Amino acid sequence: MAIPPRSPPPLLLILTTLLLLSTPPFLAGAATADADLLSELQSIQSRSNSGVIHLSDNLLRRIITTKSRSFNLIIFFDALQLHDKSELHLKSLKSEFFLLSKSFIINNQNAQSSLSKLFFCDIEFGESQSSFAQFGVNALPHIRLLPPDAAVLKSDSIAMDAGDFSGFADSMAQFIQSKTKLTIGHIHRPPILSKTQLGLLITVFIISLPFLFKKLLAGETLLHDKRIWLSGSVFVYFFSVSGTMHNIIRKMPMFISDRNDPNKLIFFYQGSGMQLGAEGFAIGFLYTIVGLLLAFVTHILVRVKNSVVQRTIMVIAMVVSVWAVRKVVYLDNWKTGYAVHAYLPSNW
Repeated sequence: MAIPPRSPPPLLLILTTLLLLSTPPFLAGAATADADLLSELQSIQSRSNSGVIHLSDNLLRRIITTKSRSFNLIIFFDALQLHDKSELHLKSLKSEFFLLSKSFIINNQNAQSSLSKLFFCDIEFGESQSSFAQFGVNALPHIRLLPPDAAVLKSDSIAMDAGDFSGFADSMAQFIQSKTKLTIGHIHRPPILSKTQLGLLITVFIISLPFLFKKLLAGETLLHDKRIWLSGSVFVYFFSVSGTMHNIIRKMPMFISDRNDPNKLIFFYQGSGMQLGAEGFAIGFLYTIVGLLLAFVTHILVRVKNSVVQRTIMVIAMVVSVWAVRKVVYLDNWKTGYAVHAYLPSNW
């Protein structure tokens, strides 16, 4: 005799029904609104070459009023009327921001979950002045991160410090990764020379090889001129001690504008997180003075017959060298707070 299947207990059916009915309708509505907004942002992103979404007051209002958002916004604040002010570097910063957005999309093509958690956006002052006011942005350049739980634009968003975008895309990526825990990945920069330009240079070099060999055998090249070697040595020394390679790689600006006073320029930035180009050149100039004085003393002054002249110039060279090194030590102490007490301490 077959055993008839047992029906579920009535109590279990009642509890299951109550659980389903107890789901708040506003949670389902919030999830739907978030999904619709996410789909719209992804659609706008797909139509942009760099993946940067251009925000308007209406779109930003929709985003901030949508509850339970699941994504971050990193926003670049722009003003077309300020692009001609070279000291602000708005054009180059915006280009780096767009490059960072494109690199993030390329590196996360196979990770759609990461792409849906961060959107790169820009907003223009002439089109969205009310949004600038809500964020409290009154000076450029300015970049802000809007977390998913942000409800008030000014207080709940996170602004980048000057040092966070002074290194352009690399430092921007570090800021974003530290705040969102998302991985940006490798920054895909375009090559310096296109294939056509590189091929043209190689062709010109091959054609000029016979003429170069003729000059080389005759000893008439620039490499045979000792003045070129002397100038090159001084240049390499200055290039090394001034941090010029750091400035080139990180694309450091020579100076930045003061956030509190846009008409004021800052050439020396206090803090070890950033070094401006003007700082490196100042240090390089001081060290180059010391190096040239040392070369003069060891190669030229030793040939002077008059001992009085020798001693006088030696004392002058030592005084200038000590002054230059003290300036370097003072600047390092001002920037980093690290004091070299062993070098002519002001107090013990």
